[in-house]
Amino acid sequence: MKFLDEAKIYIKAGDGGNGACSFRHEKFLEFGGPDGGNGGNGGDIVFKAVENLNTLIDFRYQQHFKAMRGKNGAGRNCTGASGDDLIIKVPVGTQIMDETGSIVLADMLHDGDTFVAAKGGKGGRGNDSYKSSTNQAPEQADPGTPGEELWVWLKLKIIADAGLIGLPNAGKSTFLSVISRAKPKIADYPFTTIHPNLGMAMVDDNGVLVADIPGLIEGASMGIGLGTKFLKHVERCKVLIHLIDATQEDVVTPYKTIRAELKKYSPELAKKSEIVALNKIDALLEEEINNKVAELKKVTRKKVHTISGVARIGITDILRLAYKEILKAKEGEE
Repeated sequence: MKFLDEAKIYIKAGDGGNGACSFRHEKFLEFGGPDGGNGGNGGDIVFKAVENLNTLIDFRYQQHFKAMRGKNGAGRNCTGASGDDLIIKVPVGTQIMDETGSIVLADMLHDGDTFVAAKGGKGGRGNDSYKSSTNQAPEQADPGTPGEELWVWLKLKIIADAGLIGLPNAGKSTFLSVISRAKPKIADYPFTTIHPNLGMAMVDDNGVLVADIPGLIEGASMGIGLGTKFLKHVERCKVLIHLIDATQEDVVTPYKTIRAELKKYSPELAKKSEIVALNKIDALLEEEINNKVAELKKVTRKKVHTISGVARIGITDILRLAYKEILKAKEGEE
């Protein structure tokens, strides 16, 4: 399944049904009088967040959505049936924004969240509702009002517990494939991953949802490379696992590059809990590893963990630490 995290769609709620103008014509009834019923209300457009979706790909093939119109009223005081609401299912984490893409109308953060984006029109009044002591035979009936219509942007921000960040070829996809059943594309050239991959890792019988965030390079916050397209997916992660390729001569610059882009994109994002991991240590001698760990410590002022996705070295320790940080973040939110 292809990944799509943005879509612009047109939504139109149902129009209200027309009221009826009708008079009773029955045998042996001396005074008939009006009996036109009201029209039914139009259906609403309702967005609903569901857990079993993780992409907006369905909206690539359908961009126009219209709810049912209300039925017209009829004689014998029959009210028209209301139109059914149209339920549009979106992944958890989807933001519904106005046509400009700048105003958030709703943020669908939890499974089952609903949002009425367009209200259906009201049914018109039938002539029976205009009957009075001074107007016993009204010939007035109203048309239904139109339903609301608008263009909206759907923007998906993945809700993952942990986000894998790092320059291309830092080993993020390999790490994800080792800790979960995810099968991301893996190769030795930049931008192998061009969309986020999700994987569920088990940590001592506890599940941790991990997202591999692609496209982070120098200038990403300004639109270079894959640009800001995927930086937004890091915003909702509780902890960041920062992977650095240990086989590079300079391990400090890659770390600084990613941190600078996070700060430029969002100062709040840069404050998130971060676990620094020197990856691919299976390709180095112990002395080389120690030297590079020392270099990183001076810059990060944090403990630098040494791991290898391919050799599965240090993976469990990283996941346990990540789980602890996730619990802390959730406690802070509560």
